Amino acid sequence: MNQFDNVSIVKAANIYFDGKVTSRTVLFADGTRKTLGIMLPGDYDFGTAEAEIMEITAGEMLVLLPGKTEWEKVVGGQTFNVPANSRFKLQVKTVADYCCSYVKAI
Repeated sequence: MNQFDNVSIVKAANIYFDGKVTSRTVLFADGTRKTLGIMLPGDYDFGTAEAEIMEITAGEMLVLLPGKTEWEKVVGGQTFNVPANSRFKLQVKTVADYCCSYVKAI
């Protein structure tokens, strides 16, 4: 999907790591939300309350997911899943464009 129709955008940016990671929140009529953002090269440690599906639309990074001991390479066009109530690490190698979908527990 290259675009989202009939959505609301939260005006204020989400800014992390001194501005090296930023995103905007997209709200859908069914109550779901996503964030669209950019990550500059660097090492990051994120925590999440909700499960996430991270779609990397451009760029390259290494990801260390919870419970894993080996870093996994992720490039534009690939996704990875993050479980709820966990932490994960990223080593962003090139500027990365991403879409994060939040998955509510059923």
